[in-house]
Amino acid sequence: MSNQDWDIIIKPRSKFKIIDINALFQYKDLLFLFVKRDLVSIYKQTLLGPLWLILQPVLTALMFNFVFGKMSGFSNDGTPSFLFYLSGVTIWTFFSDCCLKTSETFSSNANLFGKVYFPRLIVPLSVITSNIVKFGFTFLLFLVVLAFNLNSVSVGLHAFLLPVLILITAGLGLGFGLIISALTARYRDLKFLVQFGVQLLMFLSPVIYPISSLSGNLRSIILLNPMTSIIETFKFGFSGHGYFSWFYLGYSFAFMLILLLVGLFMFTRVERNFMDTV
Repeated sequence: MSNQDWDIIIKPRSKFKIIDINALFQYKDLLFLFVKRDLVSIYKQTLLGPLWLILQPVLTALMFNFVFGKMSGFSNDGTPSFLFYLSGVTIWTFFSDCCLKTSETFSSNANLFGKVYFPRLIVPLSVITSNIVKFGFTFLLFLVVLAFNLNSVSVGLHAFLLPVLILITAGLGLGFGLIISALTARYRDLKFLVQFGVQLLMFLSPVIYPISSLSGNLRSIILLNPMTSIIETFKFGFSGHGYFSWFYLGYSFAFMLILLLVGLFMFTRVERNFMDTV
């Protein structure tokens, strides 16, 4: 039987080819099916359903506002307090969800991977896509809160950098998630450190404090965090308060590209013999 008699021909991928664009395109319908599954299953059989998309960032921002704004007296960089914390939570939640959900690719889909063939990268890409959709709802909430505070803020042209910020944040979440998923596929106990690590990284990001409140070596260390320039650019674009630097935004983009390449390389190496180590 010749190759022309088959609908799909599965061939081994070259060691130097870390991503098969044609295969991903062929399974695009499966990607959107996974996105639909993720969006429906999260809030299925819940009391408030999709309303949690709005309530979660609101409750988190309110808690930060009370603990760090009212009780601890942290600076809000001249931005209305609730808007300041909501802006940080909006970007950070998007990143953390991308990272944490992607890191569970192998552990959460072991049974599926063992039954049917499809490009394994479809799963983490569907996670990123579904989180972009959820970010859209959270961002709409942010715009509503922003509209009530327009007399205290100044929306500038840097707000048009939002698609770039989403791209870099999604890339960072995907890169970190792929690396973690590759490591936890072999060393299962590392998954217990992931949640703690993401929470620690949040305190090393200007979510609950502005970068302007820092100085010296501490400021330099925080600026090395690739999420710092993303969060600060988002705040600067939509409030006029914050720190913006083309250099550090470019640094975050370059960091994302390198991280993504490393993550894709590790992911494709692990997926070849993952079922043998489950």
